[in-house]
Amino acid sequence: MKAAAILPSRNEPSTIADVSAAVDTALGARRAVIVHADSSDTPETAERFAAVSTHAHKIGLTGLVRGKGAQVLAAARCSGPAEAAAVLIVDTDTRNPKAAVYRALLESVRDGAALAIADYPRHWDEANLTNHVARPLIAATTGNDVPQPLAGDLAVSHEALVTAVRALRTLPAELSECVDGYGIDAFLLLTAATCGPVVSIRLDEPKQHAGSFPHLPAIYHQAVPVLLHLTAAWRPSPLPMPPSSALYRVAARELESARLEEMLSTLDGLIPTALRRYDERSWPLPVANAWHAVNSTASPFDAARQLWPHYLLRVRDWLTRGREATTGQRREALAVAHARLHTAVLTDAGVLG
Repeated sequence: MKAAAILPSRNEPSTIADVSAAVDTALGARRAVIVHADSSDTPETAERFAAVSTHAHKIGLTGLVRGKGAQVLAAARCSGPAEAAAVLIVDTDTRNPKAAVYRALLESVRDGAALAIADYPRHWDEANLTNHVARPLIAATTGNDVPQPLAGDLAVSHEALVTAVRALRTLPAELSECVDGYGIDAFLLLTAATCGPVVSIRLDEPKQHAGSFPHLPAIYHQAVPVLLHLTAAWRPSPLPMPPSSALYRVAARELESARLEEMLSTLDGLIPTALRRYDERSWPLPVANAWHAVNSTASPFDAARQLWPHYLLRVRDWLTRGREATTGQRREALAVAHARLHTAVLTDAGVLG
């Protein structure tokens, strides 16, 4: 089965070589193709990729428009990924790349999955969009409880990639721009889920990579409209979900006081002054409100903007309270919110007026 890999990057000269080597080992075939899709500020990342010796054929795309999705889609149009039965897409800022992980993703697609995605534990202060919005919303609306739906390491089948490219053509221009950015992960997963099973590959250790908190506004405003638009097309299952069924693996670590204060200060600068009161009992009903609004033909961008301050307050509260909580308490809080969103999506319980 012919395979290919796509490596989107921007300014990652220190990690691109190790990631490329691990991907090459995972592909394990001379007929395979690795496409490096680069939008770096300097040529160093592309030069280090070019210097890596691989069995697979290498294609280097440089000077691309910035945006993870735009880079992935540019690479997907190359002959290797376009013709491959399985396409691996990986983050190039990973500091502990493992060929075995990439190989397992490819093998799951070879075994019939439309998409296989990494499931690694996340440190409690990370993955806020995943834990508070993306995972519970996707689970409630599609029935696919994917622990790390926005993970950057995944493999897709030929059919899933074709389906995604076809679906992209039907998106409004503004949503296409989101998919060209951080909306690509949710877009690939949700389009793949329409044509086959989605499989998670469970890993035991947290991934070591650059933190996403500095990009919080961009990630939110590009990913959430895509999430709301695509999940609104699904009809949720009426089956009840017990609160204990959602297992959140939250890795513990000490968050330094200076780092926490910096994060809280950043959030305070984003939250409108008039909306700085947070009622923890209401979460995640604002997410359900946003989904119900889009399901009733509201703009996903308007719904995302309405949700934005509630999300920021949720993250602030999570960081403040979470620092003193135990790992078990953090897991339970996420599982309870997961179950509440499931109920609110299935009913009008999320509509607050």
